[in-house]
Amino acid sequence: MASDSARVAEELVRLGFSSYEARTYLGLLLVGESTGYKISNQTGVPQPKVYETLRRLVEEGAAIQVSERPARYAAVPPPELLSRLERDFRRRLEQARSGLDELPTAGDGVGSLLVSRLSSIAAALERTREAIEGARVRVYLHAGREELRPLAPAVSQAAARGVEFVLVHFGSLPFPTPPGRAVRHASTEGAVYSSRAVRHLAAVVDSRWGLWVLARKGQPDQGFFAESPLLASLVKTYIRHDLFVQRIYSDFPSELEEQYGPGLLSLTEFSGEDPSEDVLEETADQVS
Repeated sequence: MASDSARVAEELVRLGFSSYEARTYLGLLLVGESTGYKISNQTGVPQPKVYETLRRLVEEGAAIQVSERPARYAAVPPPELLSRLERDFRRRLEQARSGLDELPTAGDGVGSLLVSRLSSIAAALERTREAIEGARVRVYLHAGREELRPLAPAVSQAAARGVEFVLVHFGSLPFPTPPGRAVRHASTEGAVYSSRAVRHLAAVVDSRWGLWVLARKGQPDQGFFAESPLLASLVKTYIRHDLFVQRIYSDFPSELEEQYGPGLLSLTEFSGEDPSEDVLEETADQVS
């Protein structure tokens, strides 16, 4: 139990509590209504510091004073505290974003695009999860069932906040369909060959953040992401165009397969192909 309390105290410190504040709050939570003297004995926070710490917790909305003589304190319930911390964090984040957007930087007008590289699907999923957790309006996703599965909690929470989703998914969705539009990529089902299998993830959040990653069998995973409306627009265009193709295919499957073959693979046949197009060829089975 002591080790659990120490771990939780460390998490509270990461959220902005001082060490004394974290220990005192947990002491109130575990013991219930208490005096400073009792909390000092329970937590090891020195008595000269515990009363000052209790006053700060009250000021910060993490504790309440329930009586004066003797002064007794109680912890604010964790859900209430965490909700307030989340609201405060989002407010500060928006203020920081607004302030940074208004700053004239050395790169203004240069037209540079700074992207961060990704070396694994796992890293891409973690970045996408973080981006979805901060989404405000709309998220675009293009991926297979296995890539979407780890994003389920973030998608559910964002949907509960009113965020819309535009989804193109391979295989069935691993979570309930969120608000917005979800289209199953049906044109290539039964036509993807294992020797050319490609795992991928494309994501856009609020038209300002974009990500793309590929995992080709036998080769290192490669990808990139950036807080960039330009990159977001590029990835979003790809997702939207594939969504349009899948909607057309759902209306005219027989006609399109008669014209372009199973999986619509003949759509990817070009004359005079350049060897540099190999990467695009490897994804042809999934994006036509």
